Amino acid sequence: MQEFTFLSVLGVSLAVIVTMTVVVSIMFRRVVSTNTVHIVQSRRKTTPYGTTLSFGNVYYRWPSWLPYFGVTVIELPVSNFDLSLKDYEAYDKDRVPFKVDVTSFFRIKDTALAAQRVASIRELEEQLSLIVQGAVRKVLASDVIDSIMLERSKFGEQFTSEVSEQLKEWGVESVKSMELMDIRDSHESKVISNIMAKKTSHIEMQSRVEVANNLKTAKAAEIEAKQIVDVRQQEADEAVGKRTAEKDKQVGIAQQQSRQEVLTQEKQTQERSMDVKRVEQVRLAEITKEKEVVTAEQNKQTTIIKADGTLEAQRKEAAGIEAIGLARAEAEKAMQLAPVTAQITLAKEIGENAGYQQYLAMIESIKAYLEVGGKQAEALQRADVKIIANTGNPTTGMKNVMDLFTSKGGTELSAMIEAFAQTPLGKAVLTTLGIKTESTTIGTPTGKETTEN
Repeated sequence: MQEFTFLSVLGVSLAVIVTMTVVVSIMFRRVVSTNTVHIVQSRRKTTPYGTTLSFGNVYYRWPSWLPYFGVTVIELPVSNFDLSLKDYEAYDKDRVPFKVDVTSFFRIKDTALAAQRVASIRELEEQLSLIVQGAVRKVLASDVIDSIMLERSKFGEQFTSEVSEQLKEWGVESVKSMELMDIRDSHESKVISNIMAKKTSHIEMQSRVEVANNLKTAKAAEIEAKQIVDVRQQEADEAVGKRTAEKDKQVGIAQQQSRQEVLTQEKQTQERSMDVKRVEQVRLAEITKEKEVVTAEQNKQTTIIKADGTLEAQRKEAAGIEAIGLARAEAEKAMQLAPVTAQITLAKEIGENAGYQQYLAMIESIKAYLEVGGKQAEALQRADVKIIANTGNPTTGMKNVMDLFTSKGGTELSAMIEAFAQTPLGKAVLTTLGIKTESTTIGTPTGKETTEN
């Protein structure tokens, strides 16, 4: 039981130790930023830590009082940093006092060496400031104030050259040339002001002289330019006049030549026109002659043709008259012989053809029947006779109007009157006419007669 309790306590103790170790490690762990280098001084060696260094940028910053593991750290920037001198009092070669402003730019090239020289960046800046002051004082004291004011860039390069060798001892180098930013009077001194006034007046004088010279040169240049322009204008006018005269001359010559050529062409044209007219007249005369010859020949041929035509016409007219006479004689002969021939032929046909004889007799009978029928129709029309058939149809009653004049017709007429008298209307009509009847004869459909008393 005691052994188990001891192990438990031991385990808890180990856990606490490990936990404390981890917590302490986290507390003292450091990561160096990209623009800084940490120079770590341990018991035996000095190690720089940074982004681009071989030892990396992570370390444990144990307290310096910790035995065996304790370290000291110097933090130095590896980025560029500037150092400025403001209102630094200096003297020139003639002991003229003045103040200057100087700006310089540095960076730590060898961090290990810089860590050996200083304990912090502030201490490094103080030492670099002293180095720059010494270089500025030395360089400016070797020249006069006029030169210093006019050639500032030269002195900036001299400042940089003066401090470059000293900076190596601190592991630092210049990033660019130092710059003399400003120079001015110190305290009650007016040297810089006087120099500036002198320089200003000198500059103004030079400027006015330069302006006057420039105006003089410009005026002379204007006069010379005007002369040159006038001469050039005269030369141009002369050239233009000569060119115009030459042009007019050439134009006149060309016009005369053109006129002569035109006249020559007109003459040739007129001669050609006359030749053409002459040819046209000759040709017209030939055409007229040929036309008259053709006309005469045509008239001659026309006369001959007309004479031949008249003669031939007369011949044909005589032949026609002769032919007409013969034709008329033959026609009259034929007309006279035609009835005789027809009668002879008809008699011959009638005598030899019994059927034809019957045909002729039938035709004659029809002609007679038609003639008699026409006369009867005219008579009946004038007689105003009405026919009433009391049979089944008109054809079985009276078939011929002439039956009225036969015994059959009279009987049927009497029967019709008797039948008419049997009707009230008929009896009234007959009484009106003064006809009295004792009895009435009624026609039967069979054609027989019956008498009623």
